[in-house]
Amino acid sequence: MPSNSIALRLSGLFTLVALLIFLLIGGALYQQVDKGLGLLPEAELDARYSVLESALNRYGTPEHWAKLKLLSEEDKRIRFWAVSGDPAYEYGNPDTQIRAFAQGPLGMRDLILSAHPYPLKVLVSQLPAKEQRPALRFLIAIDTDTFRQTQQQLLIALIGLAIVGVLLASALGYWVARIGLKPLIKLSQEAQRLAPPRLSGRLQLSPLPPELSQFVSSFNSTLERVEQAYSRLESFNADVAHELRSPLTNLIGQTQVALTRGRSAEHYFEVLQSNLEELERLRSIVNDMLFLASADQGNKATKLTSTSLATEVAATLDYLDFILEDAQVRVEVQGDAQVRIEIAHLRRALINLLSNAVQHTAAGEVIRVRIDVQAQQVAIAVSNPGQNIASEHLPRLFERFYRVDASRSNSGANHGLGLAIVKAIALMHGGDVFVRSDRGINTFGLYLPL
Repeated sequence: MPSNSIALRLSGLFTLVALLIFLLIGGALYQQVDKGLGLLPEAELDARYSVLESALNRYGTPEHWAKLKLLSEEDKRIRFWAVSGDPAYEYGNPDTQIRAFAQGPLGMRDLILSAHPYPLKVLVSQLPAKEQRPALRFLIAIDTDTFRQTQQQLLIALIGLAIVGVLLASALGYWVARIGLKPLIKLSQEAQRLAPPRLSGRLQLSPLPPELSQFVSSFNSTLERVEQAYSRLESFNADVAHELRSPLTNLIGQTQVALTRGRSAEHYFEVLQSNLEELERLRSIVNDMLFLASADQGNKATKLTSTSLATEVAATLDYLDFILEDAQVRVEVQGDAQVRIEIAHLRRALINLLSNAVQHTAAGEVIRVRIDVQAQQVAIAVSNPGQNIASEHLPRLFERFYRVDASRSNSGANHGLGLAIVKAIALMHGGDVFVRSDRGINTFGLYLPL
């Protein structure tokens, strides 16, 4: 089991919590018992003295005082001393230490004797003079060895119980953690089986604890996005290979044919010119792919300039003047708006939209560019007359290399990345794209924030 295992971490936390609880409860229990055991000797001494007090006050003659010898026979833990100026009224053979102790204050006190490991609890009382007996000090003491040993045994028992309890809590905590983590282990095993190209599976949402259900739902959503991205990547790779294969095949074929036998300089010039066109197409595909890759990384437009959209559309139409003239189509522009945008990107998007419209517009028709200012954005719509596009194709027209059919491919002039670049430019400016096809009018455009 690795050291950073969740089960071990939870077991460690259970151990710390159990240790803290045992320390608090054990400490409080020990304090209460210790306090109670400390009061027991005093209570026993008070009880003993209350029984003896009346008898002691009656013993006023030496004959009566001699009866105190019977006291030592009751309990070996109890000791008595009587300290007086008259030896006839002394008891217990008090030595110098006892005599000095007896002269101290009255009440409950501790007496430390060299022969005892623990102090004696002593009740010192004053007996007044009676008949022949002078005033004296009477000491009743109890040995606290039993109480101290009981305290030690209790402490050892509490420590032992705490150790056993902590170990038991640690083991049970690990067991409980393993049981609680079983759904997570199962999810981990299921997730390990989800690897390309098997991304269609999903983690099961039930039966799972609520804490894991949200995680599984988020994971499945992420997995769905990964699957879509992986599918798009596979399709993109296949499309790129197909688009690059055609010009490369043309280049290789034309070059091989030219090298089979001697050719005239004019023929070689034609071959090189044809190869140059294919190379230009290859360069265009590579540049467009690099631009889309940069946009996919989340790059945003930074060189923003406030400009008139109608002015930029007019500049783009001047650039496409020869193409419009060859296609024999006209362009009408309506509306205007002032926006902050990266001009080079905007012109590239307009060129792609207008080129797409020209390619699918019959001679003599009119292409309309409409600039509409809306609530928080402006829409640039390029509309051209043409055959309606089926609704199932509309959501995918801005995907890379997507074409409705072969008749719209026009592979010699278009490699299927123009509309994808328009979408990338719109997203780089915080906007979006749109497409409509209705009543013989096809409209492609983009939204830009004001």
